[in-house]
Amino acid sequence: MNDAAGGTAAGEFDGKAFVAQLSTAPGVYRMYAADGSLLYVGKAGALKRRVASYFSNAPRTPRIHAMVAQIARMEVTVTRTEAEALLLENQLIKSLAPRYNVSLRDDKSYPYVLLTQEKWPRLAFHRGPRAVPGRYFGPYASAGAVRETMDLMHKLFRLRSCEDSVFRNRSRPCLQYQIGRCSAPCVGLVEADEYAQSLHRASLFLEGRSDELGEELAAAMEAASARLEFEQAARLRDLLATLRGLQARQYVDGHAANLDVLACAMQGSTACVLLLAFRDGRNLGTRAFFPRTNGEDSAEEVLAAFVSQYYAEQPPPAEIVLDRAIPDADLIELALAETAGRKVALKSSVRSERAGYLDLARRNAQLALATELASRGAQQARSEGLRALLELAEVPARIECFDISHTLGEATVASCVVFDPAGPVRNQYRRYNITGIEPGDDYAAMRQAIERRFRRALEAGDGASSPGSNAILPDVLLIDGGAGQLAQAREALADLGVEGVLLVGVSKGEQRRAGDETLVLADGRELRPGAASPALQFIQQVRDEAHRFAITGHRGKRQKARSTSRLEDIPGIGPRRRAALLRHFGGLGGLKAAGEEEIARVEGINAALAARIYATLHGLAPPAEPGQNETR
Repeated sequence: MNDAAGGTAAGEFDGKAFVAQLSTAPGVYRMYAADGSLLYVGKAGALKRRVASYFSNAPRTPRIHAMVAQIARMEVTVTRTEAEALLLENQLIKSLAPRYNVSLRDDKSYPYVLLTQEKWPRLAFHRGPRAVPGRYFGPYASAGAVRETMDLMHKLFRLRSCEDSVFRNRSRPCLQYQIGRCSAPCVGLVEADEYAQSLHRASLFLEGRSDELGEELAAAMEAASARLEFEQAARLRDLLATLRGLQARQYVDGHAANLDVLACAMQGSTACVLLLAFRDGRNLGTRAFFPRTNGEDSAEEVLAAFVSQYYAEQPPPAEIVLDRAIPDADLIELALAETAGRKVALKSSVRSERAGYLDLARRNAQLALATELASRGAQQARSEGLRALLELAEVPARIECFDISHTLGEATVASCVVFDPAGPVRNQYRRYNITGIEPGDDYAAMRQAIERRFRRALEAGDGASSPGSNAILPDVLLIDGGAGQLAQAREALADLGVEGVLLVGVSKGEQRRAGDETLVLADGRELRPGAASPALQFIQQVRDEAHRFAITGHRGKRQKARSTSRLEDIPGIGPRRRAALLRHFGGLGGLKAAGEEEIARVEGINAALAARIYATLHGLAPPAEPGQNETR
């Protein structure tokens, strides 16, 4: 790739002079405003011809006219192929979020099936960043589709589903084994080779290679029968019969379909792209996406942007059916084929069953769009109601809410959620682990959380760190609590010198009934808008989200603290001693109920080690380490 740039002072950009120095090679171009912000990223099969179109006398849409008027400079990157240009364009849109590009939100919330990478891999539902080592299959159209797939796979392949903390501490098979959904590797009831074989077959199933899996099962059944292992052969026969039964119901036009159906509906500046997914003939359901159009009013352009960006992140199926022809379809096909390592077909003219699925996708896209617009209209009414209730000049552009969660002072966590007039801004949520306070002191916890959040804002504003969401001050700061919590927040902001933030405490009513909340303002005034108030409904929505986010973080922190007190973390306890202890007492519960003398009776456990085990399991200070090393 080769980079080039050109431009002059703001308002003096000479587009025609810039075009004159460009080549006809494929590449990516970037448009920048006078303040350095990125306006637009585009791809081109021939840079000279594509960029020249922006500075010709041809009619422009209002969006293009506004964008071109702001150009202060441009940069281009020459690529070897048009497909490479498309891939680079998608990467830049995702990482730089240009102002005028159609863009998708992050895919961290999409559901996946996860096969973990460990000695005894686990089959799990996964949503969020793909940080856990293993293989991810998906994304699926809905969480229900993932759970349906996992339910089937547990019956077919009997892979474990339990968390590692449970798996390591089992001394007897669990209910999943009893009902035939797990092979109980936790207690050694399955050989490693047999479990690895089940894992391989599960991978083939998830990859959509059911024909290959069926052939493998048939061969294994015949081999087991030849060895006179009739029970194994019968189990393989039943597994094969189940698989064939699934395949018989999952054919489209006589073939095991591996396709996505996409339809786009638009109204004004709001777009909905509806995805109907099939994998190996299985209908995985539908999912609605609402890309940011940033002024684009062409459904064809929105759908083209969706296809190129979505499948740059997700493995494309062999066939993608579209409800309309899109620009650069041949180029997008080529790029997707390069990334997938096989042919990918984009089709907009289909018949038979595929036409029926396309009609279904269109109707669902229209319905999802209408629902979204109604929801946005209600959200705007609530935002306007909040502006009127708090006597603000404008609808607040940013609202933050803090909440504290703990259990009798244990694992205290503060949450900060962010809303704008359109709803939650989840990628700017924050949690704060509260330390150094008296357990259960909600006032001190609130003060610490406020100080940490707004100190970062001041540091980011002074250039101590790269500016981001931390540097933005909210227009309204909601505090889940009454006058006491509000006073702590007010003092924390005053100590930091933060001004211009409207503080509102949200105090529950006497019966803690929704709609009876009292809003406490920093000047001492109290407002009771009532359950019918759109403003209070908005505040309840924000407060409930802060509560949910706080309690989720608290539960995770509490569980982590408890699961880290495992036997293997105790000095002197290795796998053999851990197994002996669990076997002797029938599990971790029995071990916790035992005294030091009982623990010391277990083979390989001396008095000093028994005292250490007892202290760790009961949260006591461990006794001093012995002078000599213990052998395991």
